[in-house]
This record gives sequence, C-alpha cells and structure tokens, in this order.
Amino acid sequence: MTLFNAMHEGFTLNIFLELLLRLLVASACGIVIGIERSRRFKDAGVRTHFLVSFSACLLMIISKYAFSDLVNVPELGIGMKEADPARIAAQVVSGVSFLGAGIVFRDKHHTVKGLTTAAGIWAASGVGLAIGAGLYYLGLASTLIVIVLQLVMHKFAIGHDRYTTGEIYAVLKDDEETTKLFYQKLEEWKAVVAESNIEREDGKITFILKVRLPIKGVHDEISGFVMSNSNIYSLKYEEWG
Repeated sequence: MTLFNAMHEGFTLNIFLELLLRLLVASACGIVIGIERSRRFKDAGVRTHFLVSFSACLLMIISKYAFSDLVNVPELGIGMKEADPARIAAQVVSGVSFLGAGIVFRDKHHTVKGLTTAAGIWAASGVGLAIGAGLYYLGLASTLIVIVLQLVMHKFAIGHDRYTTGEIYAVLKDDEETTKLFYQKLEEWKAVVAESNIEREDGKITFILKVRLPIKGVHDEISGFVMSNSNIYSLKYEEWG
C-alpha cells in the first residue's frame, strides 16, 4: 500500500461531498454574521467573517481527518495511534486572536472600540469549528443566536451599551440661576460626568465635560434647551462612540 492510497482509503465521493458541504455551510454562516457587522460599518465585515469561519472549518476537517494514514497504516512504519485530532482545532481558538488584536484599539479620546467585532470574529471561528466537526445543528443554531442577540441588543441596549461617550462644550451666562439650570439639565439627561474643566471670563462660564449620556433622544433635548434659554450662548455635544 502506498502512502497516497493510505491517505485516501475510505474517502469516497460521498465523504468528499459531505466535507465540501461543511465548508459551504460554514462559509454561509460567516457571511451572515459579517453582514450584520458590515451594516453597522465595522472594519471587519462580510469577507473577514467569511474567511474566518471558512478557515476554521477547513482546519477542523484537517484536524479530524487528515491523519488517517498515520493511524491506520502500521505496515508503512508510520503508525501513530496517539494522534490527537483536537490539536489543530485548539490552535484556531488562540490563533484567531491576532485578528481581534488588530481590531481593538483606543481612539484619541481613549475610548476602547472594536471589542464586539473582535468577539464576533472569535464566534465565527467557533461556528466554523463546529460545522467542520460535523455539528451542523450546533453551528447553525450558534449563528442564529449571534445574529438575533446582536440585533436585539443593538435595538434594546442594556447596561453600559445604553450610553454613548462624548464631550459637552457649553458657554453660559455666568450667574447662579443659569448654572443651576444647566446642572439640573445634566441630571435630567442622566449624564455621568467623568472629567470636567470650568473656565470663567467676561461674564461667561465655559464647561468642557467628558460625559456618558443615554443613546436615545439626547441631541434633540440639547438643541431644545439651547433654543429655549437666551442665557445659553452655545452648547454642543460631540459623540465619541
């Protein structure tokens, strides 16, 4: 028996088609996850998630089936009964982290971005591994869970996701009544002030505040507050993310 025959013994057309199907299903799942990310203009979109899921599936197939010649053909003198089919798959989990490291970053305002997208890439690799191992239902169900929960949690944000980080720049008339009104508005907007800088000059008081504000309705309320009070000379909110 030749090495080639040993490697391909038992790999019938049906088995080849089965493995090809796994690659196609994993690719489709990666594309679906990527579509959700690309709709939100994330750096890692359809192609990235497709390649991660496809590659993870391919590596899982290699990990499970590529060493049959080493296990089943002792007459060739290359038997290796201790072959571990999980070794390559295990490296996918840690190896895909270099993609995540390239996505997570701090912007000029020291705000961390890219965590969700990096986690999505990790999830796509898990989907690929599951389908590569033949766990179709698990891989498809995992894809559905990821997409549904991403959509739901974007629409109904909870915890810190309900807030956006940014800077409030306000110039007011320097009197106690206006300043008190401004503080009251910050409370109404549920603003969490992380840093503040206050300056006074020529009867004006300037606030530069780094804050966290609820995502919905903030911009409209700020505009309405400025228009309704002549002692508010200017007030703007720059959203960082």
